[in-house]
Amino acid sequence: MKKIILTLLLGGLMMTGAFAKTAVVYFSATGTTEKMAKSLATEMKIDIFEIQPVHKYTSADLNWNDKKSLTSIECNDPKCRPAIANKIDISGYDTVILCYPIWWAYAPKIMYTFVESQKWDGKKIVTLCTSGGSGLGRSGSDLAKFAKGSDFKGGKDFTRSSGADIKKYVEGLLK
Repeated sequence: MKKIILTLLLGGLMMTGAFAKTAVVYFSATGTTEKMAKSLATEMKIDIFEIQPVHKYTSADLNWNDKKSLTSIECNDPKCRPAIANKIDISGYDTVILCYPIWWAYAPKIMYTFVESQKWDGKKIVTLCTSGGSGLGRSGSDLAKFAKGSDFKGGKDFTRSSGADIKKYVEGLLK
């Protein structure tokens, strides 16, 4: 009888998502997005992974006023996919929270490199960004298009928010 009750209890917990594994995967060129992602991971007590570019972005690369800066060139090339230096395995996660800065109203192209390198079947995706003024825009739904088989739950700009605020938002999306 105890085995039956335990089995039913565990089954119920699994169905409610109590055992769902969630991870934060972030890219940050200046540290702003990193702070947000780490705050969220700490608040939710979940795993966190950093996308590390092969080419570390310099302040000259990030100069949005220079049409010849690396990020300007990347943002204007829809096929651009900057290389990632590290391997991130999301196969053991049910939900992945993608965190990134907004560059020229879009997610950085390295986020597309990451999304296209993963298997997303059955996984939930939440997108969170930091922005100097553009906001999330369509960046989350654009990334989700490349995450074939995923369930895009939504996203938001959290440039000036606490980990607790972000946790509340994410948990609301995942109910």
